[in-house]
Amino acid sequence: MPVIKNNLVKILTGSDLSKRIIPYMSVRSENDGPLIWLIGCIHGDEIGGTVIIHEIFKRIGKKLLKGSLHAFPLVNPLGFENATRNISISGEDLNRAFPGNPKGTFAQRVASQVFTIITNTNPDLVLDLHNDWNKSVPYVLIDPFSESSVPESVILDYASLTGLIKIYDTDVIKNSLSYNLLRKGIPSLTLECGESQIINEKNVMYGIEAIWNILAEKGMVEDTSERFSFPIPEPLRDKVLLYSQKPLSPASGIIRFIKRPGEMVKPGNKIAKIYNPFGKLIENISVDEEGIILGHTDYAIAYPGAPIMAFGIKNNR
Repeated sequence: MPVIKNNLVKILTGSDLSKRIIPYMSVRSENDGPLIWLIGCIHGDEIGGTVIIHEIFKRIGKKLLKGSLHAFPLVNPLGFENATRNISISGEDLNRAFPGNPKGTFAQRVASQVFTIITNTNPDLVLDLHNDWNKSVPYVLIDPFSESSVPESVILDYASLTGLIKIYDTDVIKNSLSYNLLRKGIPSLTLECGESQIINEKNVMYGIEAIWNILAEKGMVEDTSERFSFPIPEPLRDKVLLYSQKPLSPASGIIRFIKRPGEMVKPGNKIAKIYNPFGKLIENISVDEEGIILGHTDYAIAYPGAPIMAFGIKNNR
């Protein structure tokens, strides 16, 4: 019978000689099979992934048929405790420190430990769970393939299995966890599981079901006739979209949104209005591309050249 093991992994010793540790969860079947990793809270204010991992392990219990599931549910406890995205001690972004350096900065040392532990298990798949802007809808983010040694078709198949909106990232982030895993030949995806800072139970459910789809497809849990699928507008359902934050804000002022995350937009659609302190309309903001709104900024203030919404736009490649 599968047994869930909870352990603490030492990542380094602090200047006060206290041990810095992160939680490590694992469950292994008696039958050989795939090995999958789940990673949560690389960014300290993105706690939704941690809860998704907790719930996956609660659900999997006696249901794991083969293989093993491993997880770091809270990779950045220092950031979490201080409600900040970065590692609070050094101010570094942990997801810009991979593959790490055992003699480098604080973040690089943590990243080195985490990366080494993950890669030493030779995983079949790593899912890095993140959270996005306020009121964001969940989506799966696919790294650019310029330096990946994993076939693009493999990653697209995994992305499709999640049932989420599929998005190609347009930025190459060479020090992210997923980018470095792909370079090493390990399939990896980033799941953006709704908004950060709080636990949105609906988005937690979406994240659980997206991961369960993959576990079922790999034969690790019992398959069902009905797979989870996020309610994506029909014209975009089978598309792989491109990530975009355009149009940017053309002016400063108070922003009021017309369109909401999850809504489809077409060229010319108005998505927001900007007002001055006297309530006079300064700008109407419209979109130039067809796509879906993924999320909007967490603040009511707009600045010239600042992003106000994130989109998945139609990909013509």
